[in-house]
Amino acid sequence: MIRTLIVDDEPLARRAVRQSLAGFGDFDVLGEAGHGAEAVAAIGTVRPDLVFLDVQMPEMDGFGVIEAIGVDAMPLTVFVTAFDAYAVRAFEAEALDYLLKPFDDQRFARVIERVRRQIGTGDGQRDGQRDGQRDGQRDGMRSLLGGQGRLVARGDRATQLVRLDEIDWISAAGDYAEVHAGGRSLLIHESLTSLEARLPQAAFARIHRAAIVRLDRLVEVRPGTHGDGVVRLACGAELRFSRRYREPIDVYLTR
Repeated sequence: MIRTLIVDDEPLARRAVRQSLAGFGDFDVLGEAGHGAEAVAAIGTVRPDLVFLDVQMPEMDGFGVIEAIGVDAMPLTVFVTAFDAYAVRAFEAEALDYLLKPFDDQRFARVIERVRRQIGTGDGQRDGQRDGQRDGQRDGMRSLLGGQGRLVARGDRATQLVRLDEIDWISAAGDYAEVHAGGRSLLIHESLTSLEARLPQAAFARIHRAAIVRLDRLVEVRPGTHGDGVVRLACGAELRFSRRYREPIDVYLTR
């Protein structure tokens, strides 16, 4: 039996995956999780072989779950996303499997076949193939989470992938975040706090409750009278920093 955990903040989405799995006799659903922190706890406790993992969740998204667990300890993962086919195809190039919501029976069956090939046990040759496929997933995850990682952003016409090294700064946009990269402004369906938790701390810093900057884009710092001030970035943007968040700027300037 393939021990399976379903993670999604939408109960109807979790039910859809569970009902679809019911048609396949070799999957044992160990439980469900409704948010990222719950998923991290469940993965550590029940140790599933497979996780159906929602990409977008409040506070901690699917990539945050991977970071918390660790790439090498993460079970085989099928990401579940509401993004359009452009983003799905781009992610599949990293040898990961993405299930687009809402999905039909035929698409789900293809996912199941891929999961069976990756998890299935047998002779040494098949085990070696499985290990190689797992390594492919881990390499893809490292690409997404490492210094050359990327964010998924919705532009005016399409969903786009933004490399971390392209980003100048990120601003709060209600419950979402707006990424400013190379003259583009793109919406991320994730809170600024969630993004802050999973961006590389050596490269990015929160300078205000409503702004994160890429530190190597700083070209000028103008202190104010009460510990606050203004920074100017290489792209020309000028942003306020508050006294509460000043420390990362001072640390960066003394490197």
